[in-house]
Amino acid sequence: MTNERKAVKTNGLNRRQFISRTAAATLAAGAAAVPASCAGGQVQRANERIGIGLIGAGGRGSYLAGVVERLKKRGDNIDIVAVCDAYRPRMEKVAEHFGAKRYMDHRELLADPNVDAVTIATPDHIHGYQAIDAIRARKDVYCEKPVTHWRQFDLAKRLATVVKESDRVFQLGTQGMSDSAWHQMRKLVQDGLIGQPIHAECGYFRVGDWGERGMPIDDPDVKPGPDLNWEAFLGDSPKRPFDVSRFFRWRMYEDYSGGPVTDLFPHSLTPVTSILGLKMPSLAVATGGKFRYEEREVPDTFNMLIDYPEKITVAVLGTQGNDYDGTGARGAGGRIPVIRGWQGSLTVKGEEIVFTPIREAKKAPQTFSIEHREDMEGHYGNFIECCRSRTKETNSPADLAYCTQTALLMGMASLRSGKTARFDASKEEIVV
Repeated sequence: MTNERKAVKTNGLNRRQFISRTAAATLAAGAAAVPASCAGGQVQRANERIGIGLIGAGGRGSYLAGVVERLKKRGDNIDIVAVCDAYRPRMEKVAEHFGAKRYMDHRELLADPNVDAVTIATPDHIHGYQAIDAIRARKDVYCEKPVTHWRQFDLAKRLATVVKESDRVFQLGTQGMSDSAWHQMRKLVQDGLIGQPIHAECGYFRVGDWGERGMPIDDPDVKPGPDLNWEAFLGDSPKRPFDVSRFFRWRMYEDYSGGPVTDLFPHSLTPVTSILGLKMPSLAVATGGKFRYEEREVPDTFNMLIDYPEKITVAVLGTQGNDYDGTGARGAGGRIPVIRGWQGSLTVKGEEIVFTPIREAKKAPQTFSIEHREDMEGHYGNFIECCRSRTKETNSPADLAYCTQTALLMGMASLRSGKTARFDASKEEIVV
């Protein structure tokens, strides 16, 4: 084979076709009976209504409720039937829109027999506890990323075990995993196109501090009481006096958030972990800090290197001080991953996956049409389809979330300690 460029095209779908097929696939799942419902393991017909409980009715929770609403309008038999939030005005607003039941305690929502599955969109440090409670209450779970807070490795491990030992469906809210490019690239790597993988890079670049401008304070005069459950918000974080900024602008504070490494990097590293079939890292090192936004506690700039036992290094780079991602697409945010092997590399340019061989490989360059791109309705629709079919392998399952999160938590541990973080596989723990 010569080095002359050879273009190989697959039959692709445009965005509208993909959305249509996703909705059709979800409806088609109703054509056959399934062994168990999404609630309590009772037998039900496949297209019987799925009742969604929304835990967390802030900005992201409200957005996800809108995704459910759009899927319903396309014909899927799903409804928001219950809403929970630690801040009553937020909960009331969303619940009124959907005619849903109202709860201030997520455990009461989980006891509601009309709730078959839950969407968790609370602050980072609460995700893992609520997801475990939901699985144990026999609800299927769509959980926003990150799966846990940066200090909660043991909780991430426990959640992965609870999901594995259950018959419940779990989907992490890394909606980029609905992009077929990553699944196609995984197959190309498995087929040996790039040879032995050795290196990958990805990242996330944007402008925004999520502080004063990014997270508005709904009511500067609000106090804890019947309409605001401060203790529920604190969870296992350090017990501090009520602070209105901490409650509404929690992404600024290290008690509740981690900055780019846990808020943005799950979007970047999850596809790479999946493409390469990576499990637990061997070590991670990180640099960064507050280089632009001084009003926050968490970093705005974060860069890390991760080594894996498979002799692969992954570089994850990012800052919230500039939005150029290296592709020329200003403002795109997520940096397109590059996957390098002994015989060539894979990346994405436009609507194509691009293979570039090394000179000695005697392979021709190739391009592959991307079948469909990232789609939020498609990602949530995949969760609903798995609820109906009782298939646990979602686009972004719990075991993938656990492996990816472990690497990110190792990065945070490295940055905070100034040391290399290592993973002890025999004890399944992070060592710094």
